[in-house]
Amino acid sequence: MGEDRRYGRDRDDRGGDRRDRDDRGGDRGGRDGGNGGRRFRRRRTGRKRPCKDCKYVDFKDIEVLRKSCTANWKIQSRKRNGTCSHCQGLVKAAVKRARFMGLIPYVG
Repeated sequence: MGEDRRYGRDRDDRGGDRRDRDDRGGDRGGRDGGNGGRRFRRRRTGRKRPCKDCKYVDFKDIEVLRKSCTANWKIQSRKRNGTCSHCQGLVKAAVKRARFMGLIPYVG
């Protein structure tokens, strides 16, 4: 009667170190038993997507700047724009110049 069926050991033997266990971690609640119940996505590595607008961005061209900004004239992220790091820097500089010149508003 002294045996606890859930743990497979005596109730009196509750002490002990964690290193005494055989399973070293075990299942943590996943349906398939793998990955510990956590659902991670691996980050894709490899070649990057080519930039769609790898050219000079003119601060006087308001239509190009409007496509790379939101409705409130915030600069969109690279992920939403689909631009590379170099082009995003050009867009940022052009938007700041256009704001300074008064061609586009600072806030929408």
